[in-house]
Amino acid sequence: MLEACIFATILCGFFGIIFKKNLVMKIISMDVMSTGVIAYYVLVASRDGFFTPIVSNAKNGAYADPVPQAVILTAIVIGFSIQALMLVGVMKLARDNPTLESDEIEKNNTP
Repeated sequence: MLEACIFATILCGFFGIIFKKNLVMKIISMDVMSTGVIAYYVLVASRDGFFTPIVSNAKNGAYADPVPQAVILTAIVIGFSIQALMLVGVMKLARDNPTLESDEIEKNNTP
C-alpha cells in the first residue's frame, strides 16, 4: 500500500511537469516527483532486523548500511539547489513577460 502511494506521488509530479503550463507549477511538480523518488529510496533501504552500527550493542548482528542515508541527504541538498536555481530563472523571465505561462512565453519570444 505504501509503495502504491509513493508511485502515485511520483506519477502526480511527472504528469504535473508534462501538463501544467505555468512555470512555477512545473517547478513544484518537479519537487513533488523528487520527494516521491526519495521516499521510494528510503522505503527500499529500510529493512526490519538491521541494527544501527553506532547505537546497537549487538556484536554479530546485521548492520544497516549508512550509504543510502548519505545518498538521500545528498539528493535532498541537490534538489533544493536545483529548485532555487530554477526559481531564479523564472524570476528573470517574469521581468520581461507579463505571464509565466510557457505557451505565452514561447509566443512572445519567437522571431
